[in-house]
Amino acid sequence: MLTNQRASSLVTLSIVLAGLGIGIFAGFLASVRPAYLGLVAIAVPLVFYFFTKFEQAVIGLLIVRSALDPFSDQQIPAAFAIGINVLTLLYVVATLLVGRPVRTDRFWWLFAGWVALQGLWVILIPLGGQWLHTGVWRDSVREWVRLFSWLMVYLLVMQLKDRVHPQKIVSALFFALVIPLTAAMMQTILPVSLLPAILRGTQDPILGEISRINGTLGLSNTFATFLLLFIGLTYWKISQSQQRWPWLVLLGLLCFFYVSTKALFALMMLGVFILVLIAPRLSMINLIGGALLFGIVIALFASTEFGQQRLSSLAQTPLFNPDMDISRAILLAQGDYNSFNWRLSQWTYLLKAWEQSPIFGYGLATSRHLTIYNNYAHNDYLMTLAEGGVVGFLVFIAFLGIQVTHLIHLLQRTSRSMAQQKLCWVLLAMLLSIIVGMITENIWTHTTFFFYWWTLFAVTAWDWNQLKLLDNFVAE
Repeated sequence: MLTNQRASSLVTLSIVLAGLGIGIFAGFLASVRPAYLGLVAIAVPLVFYFFTKFEQAVIGLLIVRSALDPFSDQQIPAAFAIGINVLTLLYVVATLLVGRPVRTDRFWWLFAGWVALQGLWVILIPLGGQWLHTGVWRDSVREWVRLFSWLMVYLLVMQLKDRVHPQKIVSALFFALVIPLTAAMMQTILPVSLLPAILRGTQDPILGEISRINGTLGLSNTFATFLLLFIGLTYWKISQSQQRWPWLVLLGLLCFFYVSTKALFALMMLGVFILVLIAPRLSMINLIGGALLFGIVIALFASTEFGQQRLSSLAQTPLFNPDMDISRAILLAQGDYNSFNWRLSQWTYLLKAWEQSPIFGYGLATSRHLTIYNNYAHNDYLMTLAEGGVVGFLVFIAFLGIQVTHLIHLLQRTSRSMAQQKLCWVLLAMLLSIIVGMITENIWTHTTFFFYWWTLFAVTAWDWNQLKLLDNFVAE
């Protein structure tokens, strides 16, 4: 009875706090931009649903995130992230006020410390003064809020502990594939003229057709990392399910779209992922199977004209052409449309910029403004070096190392639960492939991927055996 009263008090208090917040915010919007009041009208029932059907609402928010990136011009993903932050903080405050515990773990506190530390590189920009009156500082604040939303996703999912079994959460995440894969299928079979403008993606300049599939993730490279994560989860499902054929069909579909992204870095990530995945049970059969799967993906990639062009362009880089040095590659990058030479040029400019501020860098989200290209670094390590200096770079490497160490510790601790241990191994394989992929890609900017990454990172640390006993007790 006391538990029910506390739960009722929590819901009532949460709705009251949310109502006050919405009222204040609505008053502000009415004075600034009255048209935004329509968003408030939509937010009120959503907030009510969030606090009355908490478990369903959290899982629903996670599922819907994969469909939002096409609306980036309308700032919908940014508004979604802010909404997640506000709802999580309101829930935490209400939970503390009624005397209930807020679920966290040791990694969350390390994560929180890392996010807080990133705020130092936001403060660095106004202290430096060079970009104070431009949009750079605003971009830096936006970047910190994006990182903070990852922390809030982790915290929000932690509140489902002892309320929803982690396997049910992982299974529910597969619904996040529905809209992205539907969009990818439309991009594959429909002519551009029949596609909505938000799904037209990257088009071939000559044929006018969709040349690279991106689903609803905005960019094909972003879609590739998203697909690789779910390829790993599908592999995990195959090992747990008695009826494997539906998951095998899904795995084949995911691999098809993965190749259709035509992202060369994704092939490198897939190779690392497969190698790590088969390492615990390394045998000649597993090695042949992994090599065969990787060979099929490479063959499919090389069978397209775009893939052949990408592979042949490697021969025109200093890495594979001994007659070409970096300075010549930088000059050619201005007009040869070779993305590898362009990357070498971009990285060279970033290193030169870093040399002018080597200790603390230039501040969060400033790397795009440090070169003549005004583009992302396409190397997350050089990005953190330029933005955070040596200090920020070491902090970033330490954070990646903490994640690897955390997963290895979980692998040692979860030997009694094969399902949990296999999921930990899938995540470790994914993390190591990410660490490799960061050499040539902007994976740290793949927000949608990290929403699901931190969800999985949270649930793998729970005691699955204890939750299984609890489920059995409730069933009896």
